[in-house]
Amino acid sequence: MYSLMIVDDSNIIRNRIERTVKGKEFEVVATAFDGSDAVSKFKQHRPNVITMDLTMPNMDGLECIREINAIDPDVCILVVSALSDKLTGLLALEYGARGFLCKPFTDDQLNEALEQIAAFAKGKKK
Repeated sequence: MYSLMIVDDSNIIRNRIERTVKGKEFEVVATAFDGSDAVSKFKQHRPNVITMDLTMPNMDGLECIREINAIDPDVCILVVSALSDKLTGLLALEYGARGFLCKPFTDDQLNEALEQIAAFAKGKKK
């Protein structure tokens, strides 16, 4: 079982991801509406997998990835964003994200991306 934090400023997306992973190998331990909230909740809950939006108020996803990765470089972050330009995707990966899923996405695409992240996380478990 993997602990999962969902970070997105859209309540609809947070709920959709939570519904999609229900009954799978992920337990949602926290949800966050922006990067600042995510960093705070990460410190508290220490999930090993995170879904991360990039466009959010207060602190965007790229900065949030950098901050969380500085705390725990082994955390597995899946970027889930409508931003599909190559540079932003490459920056997210450079900052420590392990994968990228473009919005809109299907439940199958989300499950497949999370399975890939989980396989990576499995290799990181101590």
